[in-house]
Amino acid sequence: MMADSLDSEQIIEFFKGKSILITGATGFLGKSTFLVEGKAQRKAMKELGLARARHFGWSNTYVFTKAMGEMLLGRLLLERGGSGGGGGGGVPVVVVRPSIITSIRRDPLPGWMQGTRTIDTLIIGYAKQNLSCFLGDLDLVMDVIPGDMVVNAMMAAAVAHSTAAAGGSRPQPQAPHQLTVYHVSSSLRNPAPYAVLYESGRRHFTEKPRLGKRGEVIPTKEMHFFKTIASFKLYMLVRYRLPLEMLHLLNLLLCGFFSRLYSDLSRKYRFVMHLVDVYGPFAFFKGCFDDFNLERLRQRMKSSPLDDMFSFDPKIIDWNDYFYSIHIPGVLKYVLD
Repeated sequence: MMADSLDSEQIIEFFKGKSILITGATGFLGKSTFLVEGKAQRKAMKELGLARARHFGWSNTYVFTKAMGEMLLGRLLLERGGSGGGGGGGVPVVVVRPSIITSIRRDPLPGWMQGTRTIDTLIIGYAKQNLSCFLGDLDLVMDVIPGDMVVNAMMAAAVAHSTAAAGGSRPQPQAPHQLTVYHVSSSLRNPAPYAVLYESGRRHFTEKPRLGKRGEVIPTKEMHFFKTIASFKLYMLVRYRLPLEMLHLLNLLLCGFFSRLYSDLSRKYRFVMHLVDVYGPFAFFKGCFDDFNLERLRQRMKSSPLDDMFSFDPKIIDWNDYFYSIHIPGVLKYVLD
């Protein structure tokens, strides 16, 4: 049980003057570089990695390598006599599993992010009006969490388990041989359906439309969602694939007159189908992650004027305001522009 309390000042004091190396399971296992010559070989290696991940039941190489990292870490701790919040040699070890990490909600810079996430690709496609349809059920919950809350949870967990290793109250794992796992997520305590993201995006781009290369206003259109992969693929076949094949034949007959148009449309078609292949497994996910361990950590935090600085409670988030005022503008500023 977590008898000892944890406050914001304690977190600040713990990290003062320390240099921290942060890496995920993907970073841990993905440092090997294959020197593959040519585009075809690189593509083949990517496809092989994806096929390998799916062979073992994972949707992509990212989640596959994260799982491998956790398995390897758990095995090493077990072999060295580590358990729960402690590792071999007295080094405390915990696993933090965030859901889809979105832009910073508050500190240090609201809306900031680096790179694109699952939902960001859809936002960018909708912003450019290049994506008129996609997979998904707007009533399903997307499990997202702002990046600063993930960092806050990691810092609080680090302090709590370091205190335990030093002789304080130890956060107990579910079983003696298991790692303590913190799910940093929102699906259980403050679920956000995909409809919130879509309506926030439509409202944002209707009120603040994007401009094209020539300065023209890009009109915001409705986006259609398909609730099954089969219906989506049938639509893409009839609406885009068959006309593309006809354009290809016409281009051959006219000695390449439509080469540029065919290449551009074909590239857009492949891009959408690639998104479906990569993100399709997540579009209809109905799971909900138990954040009981994280809730116990939250309850351990003492009331302090600095509590909001280290907050990781998803209940305080107004998702409509967050996506409209913070996340979507952040995607446009730090990723798209």
